[in-house]
Amino acid sequence: MARRKSVRVQVGGVGIGGDAPIAVQAMTNTDTADAAATAAQALELARAGSELVRVTVNTDAAAQAVPAIAAALARAGCDAPLIGDFHYNGHLLLTRYPECARALAKYRINPGNVSIGRKDDANFRAMIEVAVRYGKPVRIGVNWGSLDQELLARLMDENARRAEPLDAAEVLRQAVVRSALDSAAAAERYGLPHDAIILSAKVSGAPELIAIYRQLAAECDYPLHLGLTEAGMGMRGTVASTAAMAVLLEAGIGDTIRVSLTPAPGGDRAEEVRIARQMLQSLGLRHFLPQVSACPGCGRTTSTFFQEMAARIEGHIQERMPVWRRQHPGVERMRVAVMGCVVNGPGESRHADIGISLPGTFEEPKAPVYVDGRLFRTLKGDGLVGEFIGILEDYVARRYAAGGSASNGAEAAGVAADAADGGARGAGQAREAKGTGRR
Repeated sequence: MARRKSVRVQVGGVGIGGDAPIAVQAMTNTDTADAAATAAQALELARAGSELVRVTVNTDAAAQAVPAIAAALARAGCDAPLIGDFHYNGHLLLTRYPECARALAKYRINPGNVSIGRKDDANFRAMIEVAVRYGKPVRIGVNWGSLDQELLARLMDENARRAEPLDAAEVLRQAVVRSALDSAAAAERYGLPHDAIILSAKVSGAPELIAIYRQLAAECDYPLHLGLTEAGMGMRGTVASTAAMAVLLEAGIGDTIRVSLTPAPGGDRAEEVRIARQMLQSLGLRHFLPQVSACPGCGRTTSTFFQEMAARIEGHIQERMPVWRRQHPGVERMRVAVMGCVVNGPGESRHADIGISLPGTFEEPKAPVYVDGRLFRTLKGDGLVGEFIGILEDYVARRYAAGGSASNGAEAAGVAADAADGGARGAGQAREAKGTGRR
């Protein structure tokens, strides 16, 4: 898909917009004044794959803790840029604590909370001037829950005078877009470079988000930060965020994303990072981990064995990825299939880079393994999970050692061995493999 053209903004070592990959980010939910706890959670998010980490800076104590948090991340070897989230008193904190202003890689400003567009822009202007002084980019983040009410009232009045007034929801959407664009124009008037501005316009409904970002994308070339606000917990938040952002990403809109989930009490904050990465991977926009396809199960797969095998292979891949990523470039694009019966199993396994088709109920107790579209070997017995993982390890080592192919003489030997197995199905698979060219 074609990405919308935008300027590139540099946030620490991460590019946002332009030709940079769509970046994943997340936000801590610790008390920022607790530097140790916040640094620990920021590190956890970064290790899960968050390429930028945002922290709330809402009090003097929080601002004073920011340099210590940044230093702790640096000591841990974490280079994820640290972003400060400011509301209401950001102009005071950024000027009062210059070490905080320097330590942050980017500032997030909500124009609805800094008096922009009212009597004067003094608070907003003060924050922008700090950003200019220290060479920091800014995300102007509009949120419809804290929208500039004077702007909204003015647009509502203008709409009431129309011959054919728009409905209130459309006026609200226009106010969100107008707030973002007007604030960006003001930031540039106060000296912030055009390529130091990122925009976001957060709402909590998927249809509204899609409509607002389509309009925003058409009216500017600033990079856009996508995400529902107050998306909710668990499945609801995951589905709502995916439904909204996938539509926009498919249209080429969006340069960095955050999945804003409400975690369960004591839940894993990094779950939002994994969901964001999977969203990008499912759309083919980025690749982070090998993709494991597994059938959902049906009456043919009354055993839970294939589910257990799929979970074990997923776990093995995640455990091995830190090493594989260093030693085997490109392995994140590998596709693995774990199928539970003969209906779609062989076909799905052939479409994957490496796959196994387990026998379903009343099927012959054999599990053919396919490598690069060809039958490689047929496994039997209680140890086939371990055998398949061994084949997977060998495949990764050979195919991704130097970007080459994992197929070699061993594959041919595997096909020959299966052909000699004697069963009619085994012979048929061997003939099929012989006639199947490499994809």
